[in-house]
Amino acid sequence: MAHETFSRRGVVVGALGLAAPGGALAAGGKPKVVISTNHGKITVELEDRRAPLTSANFLRYVDAAAYDGGSFFRAARPPGHPTEGQIVGAANPKNHPFPGIAHEPTTQTGLRHLTGTLSLGRFEPGSATSNFFICASPEPYLDAHPGAPGDNLGYAAFGQVISGMAVVRKILASPTSAKSKFAEQKGEWLNPPIPIFSMRRLG
Repeated sequence: MAHETFSRRGVVVGALGLAAPGGALAAGGKPKVVISTNHGKITVELEDRRAPLTSANFLRYVDAAAYDGGSFFRAARPPGHPTEGQIVGAANPKNHPFPGIAHEPTTQTGLRHLTGTLSLGRFEPGSATSNFFICASPEPYLDAHPGAPGDNLGYAAFGQVISGMAVVRKILASPTSAKSKFAEQKGEWLNPPIPIFSMRRLG
């Protein structure tokens, strides 16, 4: 069941990033990335053919080790549904972001926000940099919905968890603070944040 509690300011873009160019997409199969945290590892597979701009952007940060020392800082759990929602990750704040990228909506890619979907955070279209989130449950309201209020473009899904959903759920269930940077995210910021030790391509 979808919940509207994950707002359009749902993923804080913030002062994150780096200044080094990223590598090219891996030839052959879909690129895979291992996210190492103090709760375990999450392996994601990127849809680099269906969402090429978003996948390449994510890999640019991964290849520059920009997520090393970053964190999962938010667990967006709808009231009354503690096992549903998203966990939100950010790059190391010591770095500066690459420029924002063009938005790849789900109406263009054919992807959907399902359990385990990896997606890119944004404010307005074209503002997305390094913040990302992982869905712990189906979240269809995050897809593009032409004709709906707002900009209607949703978020840019670009990958899927293929191993480590238990880690995603453990992070989602971690303690949160009553305080947050944004009023609409009150009670959702993890306290303490879950550190990202490293993010590396697999293979």
